[in-house]
Amino acid sequence: MSANNAFHIAVLAGDGIGPEVMAPAIEVLRKIEQKSDLRFRFTEAPAGANNYLATGKSMPDTTIKLCEEADAILLGACGLPSVRYPDNTEIAPQIELRFIFDLYAGVRPARLIPGVPSPIVGADRRGIDLVVIRESTEGLFASMGKGVVTHEDARETMVITRKTSERLFEFSFRLAERRKARGKPGALTCVDKANVFKAFAFFRGIFDEIAKKHPEVKTDRLYVDACSAMLVKRPWDFDVMVMENMFGDIVSDITASLIGGLGMAPSADIGDKYAVFQPCHGTAPDIMGQGKANPTGMILSAALMLDWLADKHGVESATEAGETIERAVDKVYAGGIKPMEFGGNNGTADITKAVLAAL
Repeated sequence: MSANNAFHIAVLAGDGIGPEVMAPAIEVLRKIEQKSDLRFRFTEAPAGANNYLATGKSMPDTTIKLCEEADAILLGACGLPSVRYPDNTEIAPQIELRFIFDLYAGVRPARLIPGVPSPIVGADRRGIDLVVIRESTEGLFASMGKGVVTHEDARETMVITRKTSERLFEFSFRLAERRKARGKPGALTCVDKANVFKAFAFFRGIFDEIAKKHPEVKTDRLYVDACSAMLVKRPWDFDVMVMENMFGDIVSDITASLIGGLGMAPSADIGDKYAVFQPCHGTAPDIMGQGKANPTGMILSAALMLDWLADKHGVESATEAGETIERAVDKVYAGGIKPMEFGGNNGTADITKAVLAAL
């Protein structure tokens, strides 16, 4: 869209509860339009397991073209356990988009919202506010669809390149600097297994090179096993963490579990030009159509999208709008809303209504 404060958003609702959590996020953004100078044009497009069943493709070329033309991409959740490719892997357009648009930085924030239970003793007092940055186009996932399987063994190959690692670390340092400017620690930890694998020693070496360009950012290096143990004891000691794809896939699920679960966790996959925003949870077909899905992760992903659009286009009102959504979500949970995964009675409609009222 032409105006500096008007944005075209590609909407890929997906499968399962994807459409159910996408609708509240769109409602929230429509509410933001009423309260700010921002304007949105939403274009929906098919992607996921249902599209594969209907057409034999995870998403049509028209969806990819739409994503290429849009200012940002909102994605609900894609894939169903019962729908598989011939090699028995799931339909995952969200992963395909990372490769198509070179979305190398997977951003997985984990912030404990007041009133949300955490399994970590003391988290309600100390707080949790960290970000996992997961490289999203190579690592072990570079082997996706290329693995070799015989009767006797199976092999996948991990790939770490200098070009992608340098971009990933520059992105991570910039994020740490932005967080520091907002009053957060602004520290960055490289998480790897450099004591065992040459590829991770290479990864860490590049991190050390980039760190020299950002002396104002405090840095640390941790092995992934030690990092995981520390996360479930003292998560408040962490600010920004950067790691290889598979490690990030696992660690980001751990951090989401510390702040109430995947239903509370937003995410983004960001490249130099394009970005996809989606909740960390899956399609949850077991609760599909029952009004039980928690839309919080999707709503916070929309807030994350606004922050990215603000940074990319220099639109300060988009930053303010994203923060407004976060404050509204905080107010709702502090006020006692309790999603069903926490043992409460509040479903999709209740949470959506409460957030819209808080706005």
